Amino acid sequence: MASRNPLLRVLRFLLKLIAALVLLSVLWVVIHKWVPVWVTPLMIQQSIAHAGDKDYHTQSTWKSLEKISPEMAKAVIASEDQKFLDHDGFDRKEIRNALEERRKGTRIRGASTISQQTAKNVFCWPSRSWFRKGVEAYFTLLIEKIWGKERILEVYLNVAEMGNGIYGAEAAAQAHFDHGADKLSRREACLIAACLPEPRKRNAGRPSNYVSRRAGEISRQISNLAFPDWITGK
Repeated sequence: MASRNPLLRVLRFLLKLIAALVLLSVLWVVIHKWVPVWVTPLMIQQSIAHAGDKDYHTQSTWKSLEKISPEMAKAVIASEDQKFLDHDGFDRKEIRNALEERRKGTRIRGASTISQQTAKNVFCWPSRSWFRKGVEAYFTLLIEKIWGKERILEVYLNVAEMGNGIYGAEAAAQAHFDHGADKLSRREACLIAACLPEPRKRNAGRPSNYVSRRAGEISRQISNLAFPDWITGK
């Protein structure tokens, strides 16, 4: 029995460590239910990567959801996650499709919801490992339960990368259209949303033909979707 004591001590230590990490992670999420997210791991990583680039500047200004044009919220939902208001954080159909494409060796489609992207941006260091995906899934569950859809969308619209060094709708609106996010038109919002898959390569203020066409598609999709009052502002 005595020979098992070291193992039991290790197990107890691991259980306490796991419990402490869970408690800290929940506290972290609870704090950001009300406190703005001023900086993200991606912002830090990109700042370090561009440390010697005098032309690179991190642009990010937090704005509450009511100070961001409803058109921006509609555009990202239509572009990134049309089931956002209905799912529990995961689009299982898209996940199955992505896994099937991976199995066949064909093009791997994106299956991340706005909730998953928000969890990744706020709580995860950028990487492509399965461990990171697991941490992302854990925080996705937490923010769905603790924050709710309105807060998730508000945080997403403030931390999502929307250009090279540009994070959030306010910074994107100022950089591309010289006015605040509250004045974004549907066309401008759709142009920003059209750049989201590759924000460092595309420019909403100087859109390519592809970005312009994609923005038109997003605008048409918005017309086919229903949005709650907390998004439309009615």
